[in-house]
Amino acid sequence: MALELVKRCSRCGEEKSHREVASERANLDGLQRHCRVCGDESHRKREQTMGRLPRPSAPEGRKFCLGCGEEKPHSEWHRNRSASGGLATRCKACRAVERRAGHLKRSYGMTEADRDELIAAQGEVCAICQEGLAEHVDHDHQTGKVRGVLCFSCNAALGQFKDRPDVMRRAAAYVEGNLWNPTLVAQGVYRQPS
Repeated sequence: MALELVKRCSRCGEEKSHREVASERANLDGLQRHCRVCGDESHRKREQTMGRLPRPSAPEGRKFCLGCGEEKPHSEWHRNRSASGGLATRCKACRAVERRAGHLKRSYGMTEADRDELIAAQGEVCAICQEGLAEHVDHDHQTGKVRGVLCFSCNAALGQFKDRPDVMRRAAAYVEGNLWNPTLVAQGVYRQPS
């Protein structure tokens, strides 16, 4: 019969099996000095002193979201293998809002309010076609400066033209009926229209 290893908890003084004590690589025996129960209690007290309230309990198959304050089924949550419950800390809807706001801040240094101000200044329409719904922030790829808010089509078109004004002018001339026909100057030498 195998002898089960035990360790005395430094907080409650009880002897606990190694399964009841969390690991700690820095310690010589590889275990924390206190048991899991005492560690959880200590963590709960520390969170309360910092003003963080404990997450309310939810029935089986549901979880409480701290973002929106609603209790939702597990299908409304992204999976997170590293979390103790296997689910993310915020529901899918709250994470989508946070990701959108974070993307604007990281990529363009602006908040959603700044973007909405820019859209209002443009008259709620695309800065190029003046028709589409303005929802995509456009910026200069060399300087990073925000130029305006565009509709999906105009934003995609700028991307396809690689922000090159000369190519855009030729495309506009082509659409207007001025075909791009190079003039033959000499054998194998062509002059491009300006």
